[in-house]
Amino acid sequence: MHTREEKLEAIGRLLDVLETLREKCPWDKEQTYESLRPNTIEEVFELSEALIQNNTTDIRKELGDVIMHVMFYALIASEKGQFDIADVCNQEADKLIFRHPHVYGEKSKENKEIKSTEVLQNWEHIKLKEKDGNKRVLSGVPKNLPTLIKAYRIQDKVRNVGFDWSKREDVWEKVREELNELETELRDGNTENATQELGDFLFSIINAARLYDLNPDNALEQTNQKFIRRFNYIEDEVKKQNKSLCDTELSEMDKLWNEAKKME
Repeated sequence: MHTREEKLEAIGRLLDVLETLREKCPWDKEQTYESLRPNTIEEVFELSEALIQNNTTDIRKELGDVIMHVMFYALIASEKGQFDIADVCNQEADKLIFRHPHVYGEKSKENKEIKSTEVLQNWEHIKLKEKDGNKRVLSGVPKNLPTLIKAYRIQDKVRNVGFDWSKREDVWEKVREELNELETELRDGNTENATQELGDFLFSIINAARLYDLNPDNALEQTNQKFIRRFNYIEDEVKKQNKSLCDTELSEMDKLWNEAKKME
């Protein structure tokens, strides 16, 4: 691993490269907050994919792309006289110090062991006290988060202020209740009510996953990848027979699906 000096030198080198490109590259000169935003979203999703695959080579590459975007936004801001990368880093450091009184505050001198659950509970209370912080517990949940992640974050945030199940096992009664209500609306053919009940059911499943320390977004993505692998196997095997999927019986596809399962 690199020394602290080498790390700082590498960060400075990337800053130098960005400043040079901003000055001399026609494309980089044209970029704005708005034009970079779609690219940034794409880079974050690529990083997310690398993380779930635990591909360290891709993680390193995608982290570089994300860091570059952070620095690029700060560079654009500095040109406008708004702020620069030092302001970004200092503000973040100040925020972290303020939110970790058990490390930086007076209580840190007591050498009292604190659990991670206590840290999370204190975190939300401290955020509400910040001068420029959130005024409501749930106002910190970004509106544009993917819905599954948003549901998880909503539940996680209210948990940190005490709004949660006293016993996690009790959540299953709620899950069954929501499933029964969904089935009732589906039988009645009421699409609008069924949609609402489907949302309630999904929300309860996400809640159950959270209570058992499972990440539903990671779990669903693993299932997505698993499904893709198995279906690709079916498609490849059918093509070997010079057939199309549309001309293949479901029973034959099920057989190939089970073959793919056994190969994993």
